[in-house]
Amino acid sequence: MRKSSEYAPLLGLVVAVAQVVMSQGAAYGQMDTRKPLDALAYALLLAGPAALVVHRRFLVPSSVVVLAATYAYTWLDYPLGPVYLAPTIVLFTLVLRGRRPAAWTLAAITLVVFLAYGHLGSARWPGLFHDLAITAFILLVMVVAELVGIVRERRAQQQRAAEEEARRQASEERLTMAQELHDVLAHNISLIHVQASTALHLIDDNPDQARTALATIKTASKEVLGELRSVLNVLREGAPRSPTAGLDRIDELAGRCGLDVTVRREGARPLPPQVDRAAYRIVQESLTNVARHAPGARVTVRLEYGASELALTVTDTGATTAPVLSAHGSGNGIPGMRERASALGGPLAAGPSGTGFQVSARLPIPPLPDPTPSEDT
Repeated sequence: MRKSSEYAPLLGLVVAVAQVVMSQGAAYGQMDTRKPLDALAYALLLAGPAALVVHRRFLVPSSVVVLAATYAYTWLDYPLGPVYLAPTIVLFTLVLRGRRPAAWTLAAITLVVFLAYGHLGSARWPGLFHDLAITAFILLVMVVAELVGIVRERRAQQQRAAEEEARRQASEERLTMAQELHDVLAHNISLIHVQASTALHLIDDNPDQARTALATIKTASKEVLGELRSVLNVLREGAPRSPTAGLDRIDELAGRCGLDVTVRREGARPLPPQVDRAAYRIVQESLTNVARHAPGARVTVRLEYGASELALTVTDTGATTAPVLSAHGSGNGIPGMRERASALGGPLAAGPSGTGFQVSARLPIPPLPDPTPSEDT
């Protein structure tokens, strides 16, 4: 996109042609009352447009040149009319460029000069109508310029607000992706570690069970690579993400986590995406913690779909073998789950339950929007 300063020579040329050509027509209609155009008149008609060429770089000095040329042309009794095109442009531009004090000062000086010319430089008394007409024209130019400036400033503010909102949304999306990535990596890497340790331990004495552990590692590694590829595509290309994991994949998650998991549902129904995703990640993190700290435990996942909230509970029976990852956790599992629940306005509790551990959360379900009533026909 070309800068506005690159159009300045074109603007100066257009204004110069307009003032010279139209002033010749004005001279024909004012032969009896005004002096004919001569070399000095043409020089003054061209001085203003010439100053417009550098107007954006030298706002106030070029405006003074334009107005001075106009004052001289007027006081020398040359044909009036088109010569006021350049002064109108410079006063308008001064306001739009934020130089309001200079614009209003020059406008006031212009008004005084023209009123003085009407009473001192003209052979005939101009009358009150002449003074009001000049005052009204100058005020109209300035007021219109102010209104246009206000509209432009408001649009600029709206654009800045929209850009700020876009940056905020992008930041929130990056945080969401980072949290999603953390949960996926924590779950799958922990699962891979546990199953790899199991396979190494059983590969000589129980190769069939070791083979099952290796198959679980293959599945988990494939999923984590897919999730990583999806997030990287978003960061690199802005491509749409593949469907986010939700409660419809709980059975798949339970089947490959290497634990004895029972999933129980009551009143299952579709959920808003944010609730569905948060519930899945809480269950996923809970199973990751069981795999780390209570290998061999039996786990029960209970999902109760209420009218206004989803109640989920993940309960395990406690470890039956020595944990292989108890010292390798990040310590962010339970706080991360609480953050997800709090973001939706729901509580989450985690603590011992009998010989095992229990995580329970209640996630509010936003009400569905009311359908738009149809108009009677």
